[in-house]
Amino acid sequence: MERQVAIIGAGISGLLACKYTLSKGFRPIVFESRSGIGGVWIKTIETTKLQTPKPLYQFSDFPWPPTVAELFPDQHQVFDYIESYARHFDLIRYIKFGTRVCSIEYQGPSDEEMGRWTHWGGHGGEAFGSNNGKWEILVESTTSTRGVSNNQVNVVDFVILCIGRFSDVPNIPEFPPNKGPDVFHGEVIHSKDYAAMDYKVAAEFVKNKKVTVVGFQKSALDIAMECSNANGLENPCTVLYKTEHWTVPDYLPWGFPLAYLYLSRFSELLVHKPGEGFLLCLLATMLSPLRWAFSKFVESHIKHKLRLAKYGMVPKHSFHQEINACLISTVPEKFYDRVEEGRIILKKAPSFGFCQEGVLVEGDDTPRKKDLVILATGFRGDRKLKDLFVSRTFKDYIVGDPKAAVPLYRECIHPQIPQLAVIGFSESVSNLYTSEMRCRWLSELLAGTFKLPSIIEMEKDVGKWDEYKKRYSAQYYRRSCIGALHVWYNDQLCMDMGWNPRRKKGFFAELFEPYGPTDYISP
Repeated sequence: MERQVAIIGAGISGLLACKYTLSKGFRPIVFESRSGIGGVWIKTIETTKLQTPKPLYQFSDFPWPPTVAELFPDQHQVFDYIESYARHFDLIRYIKFGTRVCSIEYQGPSDEEMGRWTHWGGHGGEAFGSNNGKWEILVESTTSTRGVSNNQVNVVDFVILCIGRFSDVPNIPEFPPNKGPDVFHGEVIHSKDYAAMDYKVAAEFVKNKKVTVVGFQKSALDIAMECSNANGLENPCTVLYKTEHWTVPDYLPWGFPLAYLYLSRFSELLVHKPGEGFLLCLLATMLSPLRWAFSKFVESHIKHKLRLAKYGMVPKHSFHQEINACLISTVPEKFYDRVEEGRIILKKAPSFGFCQEGVLVEGDDTPRKKDLVILATGFRGDRKLKDLFVSRTFKDYIVGDPKAAVPLYRECIHPQIPQLAVIGFSESVSNLYTSEMRCRWLSELLAGTFKLPSIIEMEKDVGKWDEYKKRYSAQYYRRSCIGALHVWYNDQLCMDMGWNPRRKKGFFAELFEPYGPTDYISP
């Protein structure tokens, strides 16, 4: 009997999951679930460009067209590339557009019985197990007539969650009583609401308004640039931030490719790795001064090119921590020129609150009068995952301990939740590249190429990766970033699948050349 696989999300991870499950003989159902083809990366913010150099952001077997010459394509070029990929591999016909998954519920053994399992799925660590469990997916049609319910239940054998983490559930800061947005006489929106507007509507929305943007990641910087375009010096845009970050002007510090410093096998010898042996542990300890030197080398370039000291924007943490937390973003062109001109005002705010006239920053005596505050404060990806489950037990399992990273084996499988995988939650320097490797690994698991270890062994491995994330990502460990350890991570996937993890030709190439998507075209 043919097994039915459901993929929730038609973004990049969903398309990849569709392609690779098809390659193993499955016929997946792909639920759009809000994102559409390409996912929520395709924002409407005009200044948004690809954050990763093009060679790292491509499908292994589908190169960028020669017409795209830019190293950092814009969002329209990225969307066209992803859509071309979907059409080339005939994936669109598997997508159920106009659908939103409301919930998923597992029908199978009781919680007590599953708690006694020694292996995932109850038997041998196989993808489908032996318990005849099924997932019920409640799907709502988003194109149905208003007032007419058009919900349906789909029953499947396996679920792949490709819902991402940067959409739908905004991260809204908490405020003390009488200091929240409700007391403010202006408007407060989240960056996702701004991104949903088209260019003209967004420009008109902010025009002639005193705007504050809260945050200092990519969306915040892009929105601040657009506000400065609309309002100039008359109404400068204020950016409130808690922490300075190493935003990069380019990926060539002092003319040397950043990938050689952080995306090669040699660069990973400088850090302690989950499950490493004595020799690798010794090497990482002995080479730690070189790790420090690499970081300082990159930092000196960024400080020089962006004149960070002049604006009081030199971070207190290292670039190495920044890349290990997947917080690297490309600063918009001429951003600090706008700061110099006074069109953008940078203000450090350990905390702030609202009042009738605007915002009051901790340490200030008078409020800043504002008409509009845009919260570019990110999303709650963990809650987005949790809210999909009906089972309270699975809700608790999927988010795990709040003082640990989300507990996914190989960043894909929760040891206690059967017949389900998560793709695209854990971050890396290039999420497309990483998601493709995970989808290939998962397709081999579904096909029975290998089996998972025992639940205890998986949980021990998850614990080791959690220690790594806390060591190098510091307070950002919940982002589940493997950005500076992607070669080691891919080695584990390759060995599971029976592939040779050494992908380069020659000793020096293997050790020093950066790894990228095309290194994994074939087994």
